Amino acid sequence: MIRSLRLLLCVLFLAGMACAQTTLNAAGATFPYPIYSKWFSEYHKAHPEVEINYQSIGSGGGIRQVLAGTVDFGASDGPMTDEQLAQAKFKILHIPTVLGAVVPAYNVPGVEGEIKFTPDVLSGIFLGKITNWNDKAIAASNPGVKFPDQGIIVVHRSDGSGTTYIFSDYLSKVSSDWQQAAGKGTAIKWPVGLGGKGNEGVAGMIRQFKGSIGYIELIYALQNNIPYGSMKNAAGTFVKASLASTTAAASGVKMPADYRVSITNPSGKDAYPIASFTWLLIPQPSKDAAKGKIIVDFLNWELDHGQPMADSLSYAPLPKDVVEKIRQTVKGMK
Repeated sequence: MIRSLRLLLCVLFLAGMACAQTTLNAAGATFPYPIYSKWFSEYHKAHPEVEINYQSIGSGGGIRQVLAGTVDFGASDGPMTDEQLAQAKFKILHIPTVLGAVVPAYNVPGVEGEIKFTPDVLSGIFLGKITNWNDKAIAASNPGVKFPDQGIIVVHRSDGSGTTYIFSDYLSKVSSDWQQAAGKGTAIKWPVGLGGKGNEGVAGMIRQFKGSIGYIELIYALQNNIPYGSMKNAAGTFVKASLASTTAAASGVKMPADYRVSITNPSGKDAYPIASFTWLLIPQPSKDAAKGKIIVDFLNWELDHGQPMADSLSYAPLPKDVVEKIRQTVKGMK
């Protein structure tokens, strides 16, 4: 009898624990997926009753799902447009989380060192105007490097992508030809190239195809041991993506009230030019008040405990003034 009672109490306790478990569903950008995975795991350790299920489906998918109301929050590396926000039946906040860099990663036989890219060369390659690695335009910025007679295979994202937004936003600023031919967006009409799904897909194709070049988030280049080049910035300096150069890209940024800002092609001499904030897309008010409180608690946790984790995964933490601005925004969230 006593044993049966204990067993019953144990079952009731476990059932109570199960009932207390809350799962938040989110989806979107692959660009910050490594750091988000870390954050959601660490937050769960501190709050075992909360599970955050994040699907890395690309920024376009994240925007669509948050507009459809099928997730508790979304994520994007490209801010939502005015037109997209106008489609929403509720207010959507953009909350910056970290800074990251998009790099030109390549697989060029016989070239082990860093390749230097100018804006004209990079846009020329992705426009299909520069088609061979031994092109004199590439050689001009890389004296002493022996490039092979190897055709260039361009690799780009096939899905709606904030990484694409960042990359195309940069090219649109530095190349009028690119602006006219393709413009900027999470999904664009590519002049040339093969498509890969997610940063993971593009990284895999670069590793597979000799002569290839693509754009991926810095952490994916590092994790996959894929060489990536430096970029000539607006000050005329060749800069390679790093924590310091990504942080420099946001130096002195004038953050608007809605946090939707572009920092590609900044003026600083130490700034890496293809960098961006990435955002969580938070519906307001939350359709579930209890989940809304968890989201607020998570955002405060992320500002206090998540930001120090950023550099270990090759993301730059938010500037201190931006952190304080976000704290004030979070105070008013529901």
